[in-house]
Amino acid sequence: MKNNGTIAMSEALKRVEDVLARRFAGCAFAFAAGSIMRGEGKSTSDVDLVVVFDRLDVAWRESFMDDHLPFEAFVHDPETLSWFFENDMALGYPIIIHMVASGHILGGDVEQAKACQMHARKLLDQGAPALSAAKLDALRYQITDTLDDLRDERGIEDMRAITAQLYQPLADLMLLTRGRWSGKGKWIPRLLKAFDEELFGGFDRSFALAMAGDVKRLIEFADAELARTGGPYFHGDRREASQAARRSRQW
Repeated sequence: MKNNGTIAMSEALKRVEDVLARRFAGCAFAFAAGSIMRGEGKSTSDVDLVVVFDRLDVAWRESFMDDHLPFEAFVHDPETLSWFFENDMALGYPIIIHMVASGHILGGDVEQAKACQMHARKLLDQGAPALSAAKLDALRYQITDTLDDLRDERGIEDMRAITAQLYQPLADLMLLTRGRWSGKGKWIPRLLKAFDEELFGGFDRSFALAMAGDVKRLIEFADAELARTGGPYFHGDRREASQAARRSRQW
């Protein structure tokens, strides 16, 4: 279990420099990000570390503990980092872009690190790209189908499970269709609140009531978001499998 003893940011930066020297010797530069680096760390917080080499055979991600301090390391070269930037943007979740944009610069090639960070900040400032028709339809379908389950008479355990299933796609619909980046987990309420506190309040209260067994407000709230983006979508949904989705018959 992670437990860093709520380490101070200044101490964490010293530890990061030591980790870079020992585990990632030869890297060009790095970015240390996350709640600890914002001075908001909790006892279970880890350090998000984006490490950039001049050239790698393959990028990787690894999690490790270093003297009780947990790290999530994302190890790249400029080309692999650029690929992940583009992939994050296409998905609407600029996770590694945000790490670079907000991180503390470490390592020897400070000028290249600053250029990389400036590029990441520009990408964030551009906002999320418009949803493709296919992705919008997929979100509308998922929300419509989940809401249909929520409308039925069910036990509280089923209602809670269905409510939890609705949280991510509804947040994605709300943010991405307004040109805002979306996120995962704890980032969803942060992003919604930063964008529109009133909208976030309606979202948060609806889910709180639904988790307690009263789903009426959540259904009304989600129906309104569907109406804003084209309405419920079920009839006519069709998604074809990839041509590569074949294996030799095994029976």
